[in-house]
Amino acid sequence: MVEIIEINSGQLDTYAKIPISFSVSSILQIKLIHNGLGGIILREEAIKIPYTKDYDKTTEGGPLEWSTHFDIQNWGFFLAVEELTPLAAAAVAFNTNGVNMLEGRGDLSVLWDIRVQPEKRGLGIGKSLFKYASNWSHIRGCTQMKIETQNINTVACQFYQHMGCSLGSIHRFAYCHDPKIVYEVMLNWFIDL
Repeated sequence: MVEIIEINSGQLDTYAKIPISFSVSSILQIKLIHNGLGGIILREEAIKIPYTKDYDKTTEGGPLEWSTHFDIQNWGFFLAVEELTPLAAAAVAFNTNGVNMLEGRGDLSVLWDIRVQPEKRGLGIGKSLFKYASNWSHIRGCTQMKIETQNINTVACQFYQHMGCSLGSIHRFAYCHDPKIVYEVMLNWFIDL
């Protein structure tokens, strides 16, 4: 039986053992109609050469580096465990200066990270973690939870849509400063709590 437990920042070494990497085999292409005034179409297209993306190798790094970039004392950290074996994890940022994704709002949380062991993906564990993170946020007075992903993570986009999230913004130039990911598009999802 899988249960979700809250952990503290001193236990992020256990959290970090769960990989967040995934295979990119398709992308949500962005098509503007009349330069955007006629709407935007997102269309999933297969890519020619699939590759692996690992969010732990970004500028903010993985869980063990979060505290070097942010004050994480108000964050929530959760593990989904089965007989004390970690299967998945999630982190929620809340009420933290310097986290731009929070938009300066006291009623907004950010699902900073969600990860599931590769062999356990698709079994509903991520869904349980998402619901737990939403409830944790609601208890703290949040009216919305925000989630950032990219157009190269089509599985995550489908997951967030399935969980009841709405696409709140598309930032086509969010990563123009980084030549390695300049082609990626930021997609921000929101769910009302």
